[in-house]
Amino acid sequence: MAGLRLLRRRHGGSGSGTSTSTGTMRLQAPQFQALFTPGLRSVAELFEKKNYELRIAGGAVRDLLSGVTPQDIDFATTATPAEMKEMFTAAGVRLINNKGEKHGTITARLHEENFEITTLRIDVVTDGRHAEVEFTTDWHKDAERRDLTVNSMFLGLDGTLYDFFNGYEDLKNKKIRFVGKAAERIQEDYLRILRYFRFYGRIAEKPGDHEPITLEAIKENAKGLAGISGERIWVELKKILLGNHVNHLVQLMYELDIAQYIGLPLGGNLEEFARVSKNIQNLSPKPMTVLTSLFKGKDDVANLDLRLKISKEEKNLGLFLVKHRQELTKGSGPEPLRPYQDFLMDSREANTNSKIFELLKYQGEEQLLKEMQEWTVPSFPVSGHDLRKMGVSSGKEIGTALQQLRDEWKKSGYHMDKEELLSCLKKL
Repeated sequence: MAGLRLLRRRHGGSGSGTSTSTGTMRLQAPQFQALFTPGLRSVAELFEKKNYELRIAGGAVRDLLSGVTPQDIDFATTATPAEMKEMFTAAGVRLINNKGEKHGTITARLHEENFEITTLRIDVVTDGRHAEVEFTTDWHKDAERRDLTVNSMFLGLDGTLYDFFNGYEDLKNKKIRFVGKAAERIQEDYLRILRYFRFYGRIAEKPGDHEPITLEAIKENAKGLAGISGERIWVELKKILLGNHVNHLVQLMYELDIAQYIGLPLGGNLEEFARVSKNIQNLSPKPMTVLTSLFKGKDDVANLDLRLKISKEEKNLGLFLVKHRQELTKGSGPEPLRPYQDFLMDSREANTNSKIFELLKYQGEEQLLKEMQEWTVPSFPVSGHDLRKMGVSSGKEIGTALQQLRDEWKKSGYHMDKEELLSCLKKL
């Protein structure tokens, strides 16, 4: 874990609640120091002047503690949205995207950077999808409403770690746990079931290291996923498919009765999935390529689309793989790549090459994938103009002759040049 040392002093900060740790962790990693852009320094100054507390929250803290530079940084504060608006407006700071305001989020733009800052909140009413919130100045209460312990930490801008639920211990031990009672957290937002799987695939060291009580809570609440929108489910599922332990996690989805509520086929082909997820490990597949191995036919792709509203490109890829995964395979002779090259040359569809790359990944053909990616699609060297110069005048004859020459060119492995093809035409 990156750049942490233990300072022997008690947790501070108004409303910071009690912490189980004996001292305060302070982060000094280079990834943390790098966050202090002119924009963040200006934001910090404004909050300090007004005596509002400002801390980094959630996923960014988890990433920083893991030695990773966070992609997005969310901030939390004791200031209300109205107080933030007043403060930023008085300082002449531009505010953008007011959609998050009712949930307590203000987005300020300083020095060409956006800062998303959310007031500490308590969930008042939850329906398994959305929450009604009220604002608080109690950091412990805000941490309490977060999903997983590793996502429930705050980091002061001086590097002090505020950790109310042993998130840092869990992160070090690569354990994924819900904050408080798993069933309660899940019932607040059923999508948290999939978030549990996603972070398990991201952080856990080995498959099968779950707490039985967590799996029980997931199974008992799986049906709640039926009420979650397909788009939200697909965002999480795609990340799970590209994470670690994917075979274990998808098998678990079937064991815990989740699959049927998220668009996966009831009789999913788990053997094929196990084989393909192993094949594909280091080949950077698209999520759909991994998922298609569960499908037995095109109906499974259609049902997935119906539930999750996948993109047209994703649907077409699924249909392509289901259709060609068995008959479009490597050649047995000295040219194993040839069937794929011929398929590509004969295809009239867009993006066929990227679909063939995914098919090769699916089949675990790492070497052929490399060769196919390096292969430049050759241009057919003869045109109708060339044939006219040779005295072929009718359009119909030109069409027939070009097709015959194309066939000869294909037989040669696309090696014959214009002269060879035209002399071939004389023989034909």
